[in-house]
Amino acid sequence: MDGIMGLRVLLCVSLVSLLTLQAMPAQGSPQRPKSSEKRQAVDITVDGVMIQSLKVNCKVTSRFAHYVITSQVVNRADEAKEVGFDVEIPKTAFISDFVITANGKAFIGNIKDKATAWKQYRKAAILGENAGIVRASGRTMEQFSIHITISPHSKAMFRLTYEEVLKRRLSQYDIVIKVKPKQLVHHFEIDMDIFEPQGISKLDAQTSFFPEELGTQLIKKSFSGNKGHVLFRPTVIQQQSCPTCSTTVLDGEFRVTYDVNRDKLCDLLVANNYFAHFFAPQNLTNLNKNLVFVIDISNSMEGQKVKQTKEALLKILEDMRPKDYFDLVLFGSAVQSWRGSLVPASAANLQAAQDFVRRFSLAGSTNLNGGLLQGIEILNKAQRSVPELSNNAPILIMLTDGEPTEGVTDRSQILKNVRDAIGGRFPLYNLGFGHNVDFSFLEVMSMENSGRAQRIYEDHDATQQLQGFYDQVANPLLVDVDLQYPKDSVSALTQHRHKQYYEGSEIVVAGRIADHKLSSFKADVRARGEGQEFKTTCLVNEEEMKKLLQERGHMLENHVERLWAYLTIQELLAKQKKLEGEEKADLLTKALKMSLDYQFVTPLTSMTVGGMTDQDNLEPVIDKPQEESLPLEATRALCPFLLRWLQGREGPWKRSRQLQGSPAAFLLTAIRSRWSAFVLSAEQQPSPTHASVPKLPDQVTGVDTDPHFIIHVPQKEDTLCFNINEEPGVVLSLVQDPNTGFSVNGQLIGNKARSPGQHEGTYFGRLGIANPVTGFQLEVTPQNITLNPGSGGPVFSWRDQASLRQDGVVVTINRKRNLVVSVEDGGTFEVVLHRVWKGSAIQHDFLGFYVLDSHRMSARTHGLLGQFFHPFDYKVSDLHPGSDPTKTDATMVVKNQQFTVTRGLQKDYSKDPRHGAEVTCWFVHNNGAGLIDGVHTDYIVPDIF
Repeated sequence: MDGIMGLRVLLCVSLVSLLTLQAMPAQGSPQRPKSSEKRQAVDITVDGVMIQSLKVNCKVTSRFAHYVITSQVVNRADEAKEVGFDVEIPKTAFISDFVITANGKAFIGNIKDKATAWKQYRKAAILGENAGIVRASGRTMEQFSIHITISPHSKAMFRLTYEEVLKRRLSQYDIVIKVKPKQLVHHFEIDMDIFEPQGISKLDAQTSFFPEELGTQLIKKSFSGNKGHVLFRPTVIQQQSCPTCSTTVLDGEFRVTYDVNRDKLCDLLVANNYFAHFFAPQNLTNLNKNLVFVIDISNSMEGQKVKQTKEALLKILEDMRPKDYFDLVLFGSAVQSWRGSLVPASAANLQAAQDFVRRFSLAGSTNLNGGLLQGIEILNKAQRSVPELSNNAPILIMLTDGEPTEGVTDRSQILKNVRDAIGGRFPLYNLGFGHNVDFSFLEVMSMENSGRAQRIYEDHDATQQLQGFYDQVANPLLVDVDLQYPKDSVSALTQHRHKQYYEGSEIVVAGRIADHKLSSFKADVRARGEGQEFKTTCLVNEEEMKKLLQERGHMLENHVERLWAYLTIQELLAKQKKLEGEEKADLLTKALKMSLDYQFVTPLTSMTVGGMTDQDNLEPVIDKPQEESLPLEATRALCPFLLRWLQGREGPWKRSRQLQGSPAAFLLTAIRSRWSAFVLSAEQQPSPTHASVPKLPDQVTGVDTDPHFIIHVPQKEDTLCFNINEEPGVVLSLVQDPNTGFSVNGQLIGNKARSPGQHEGTYFGRLGIANPVTGFQLEVTPQNITLNPGSGGPVFSWRDQASLRQDGVVVTINRKRNLVVSVEDGGTFEVVLHRVWKGSAIQHDFLGFYVLDSHRMSARTHGLLGQFFHPFDYKVSDLHPGSDPTKTDATMVVKNQQFTVTRGLQKDYSKDPRHGAEVTCWFVHNNGAGLIDGVHTDYIVPDIF
């Protein structure tokens, strides 16, 4: 297929669940009489390309949603045109299929393990040719783009399939489809088919881009018994933003909400030896709550964060019931509580608590451990010593915007302290405010204590986000919920024990039923409710199951099994976060196998589009990001602005020497960076000869050019060298400290051989430096330097002169020359930039990497360079002329291995990136065989982070 190139014509359909997104207001009213359909036809072609059809088909079977988006575009032009497909899906969803048909050929997605898929794509990623890559993420969504070139007067069809289990929140299931085709569509359609065996109790649909009255007219919805249907099919005339406009009003949300009947306690679905049990009993009395809020009041909460936190707390206090009990704990450098024990939610106490919230001020650092332990002790004391409170539902909610910096700061110790103090008695819900939090740490802590973590985004709606979270846990109905199944009849159960069940939610359990065991299959539910034990037993109605299978057929069987697979993979990925070593590896292996078996794109797999390649014969990759990040719209808007400012082109701020206080400082904060930064404009930057390069040792260990590894051995006053010959795209581990997790990995780029049989030179074109202890990541290429690239961090150019600091890490960028990374209690490293001239034998700019100081790295440090950070011994003997009479060969013995080495010269560019300095060394042949531990392929890793 013709090459994948930059986007020109973009069609965008975005699907998200439970998502609030920006929607552009409609210009004018699209409502017009039916006779308007007879007006002159509207030209719906843009730049020669017409969207012939754009259809979203959604089939829901017992909460399992299967989506198919199909778009057909037509190139009416007399020349080839680029067309694109841009889709947003929920972070909780898994892509399962993708097909492109163009120029008479079909290109089908193929799901592989991530390492295999990415090995095919590394070279393109280095060179920036990532048209098909899928890496961007937003608040609760993920987005990918793919674009292709199609021939004149031809068609292209895109079809994407993804699946998810709908989650019940606040008494309904939500499906939100973001509609944004960006031009008029000849045939636009959203078609939803919902099948719920319990029967549908309500069904609604609405848009944000049509007035309510017109939306009601255009959306056809109906439900009866166990079936529901929604159809939205606006004509071209109805899509117009005004009667004479060629632009579209379709820009916003299409929302469908529904719920099912709850008149029966039991909802068991069995098909093809798999079962799904949906538990959401109604008409239960609310349990009273014992509720403690633990709130971060460190100085980093200043400004909007503390204002919005106070607003949310005031509203939550208003909504508390009179029989609830509560207290507030605040932690900065010190820890303080409002009352120090639980008090009833009387009008007087609520008023006093609200006054306390309005008055409290920020103070100091972040004693997270102290705050949590005090909140836990308040709940434990009430459970132990106040009999009337022992039957209430205890809940602990903690909010923080940073990382522990006061008191106990070791994360593993904090996890142990909290786990021991709670003792499995109640759930802990962690709210991470903004992007400076260690969210994975909060996730693990919540999972270990029967709760969950949620990120609160720094935005205008943060108050509503906090309130929305509280609403989901405000009304506990049952505690200690245990759904039990016969051990000899079932296997591979998903989570079936829950600390609390809340009004408006739902517990879903799935598993496998052994052959011939359906007759003995049942579900026993045990829990504690208000004033009594809750017990019920559910049996399978085999006649009802047969009827449902006849009605829904293979779709029902398929969906129940895939629902089980989906839940199992999600739980395995969550559980592995709190494990280490073999246990973690075992869970990841299981999750990978299931992802491949059921053809899901998960964080462990990627999809390549077979047969469709670019000019370098590389296939596009669909990849699922692993971490949360900024909304995509914000990242796109902020990063270019910040880059322009950094390059001295932002008007009145051009001459500002210090980033703090400028719009860029605000932007840097908005991109959730923890960096303090000092950036000089292009005009003010010193020349490279005066750049702030630290004093370097006379000889250093490093790797440069093709790639030549230079190992300085100070105790021998000598130097060893070796080369690594690998393919472009391969990623090599250079430094890995298992004690801290600090790592440096480098990805190779290459020259195309100029003649047959000639060696294809390789160079480092991409480096990844990571320090997990502080959440630091730095991606370096010959084009850009990106801080925390996985979370949309700021991007710097090699034209910038900057010094940046974050949590014990200092990065100094010396314009057009090098950058130096210094890690507190770690090492100091230099990255050298090599620019190549036109006509040079080397075809791409590349990087060198040098170790300036490593004495604080642990003795376990490894990697192609790291293994040589600490003293080692070797002997050289039997010096004699080699096959090249101008060079001396010798015999070297290292770690009881004997091999031949050759005396030669290599270049060290650490002091002079342009010319370098010659270094005499003993060259070890065959990819360092005998000198390095193992073989060089042992150092190949999947990616730079």
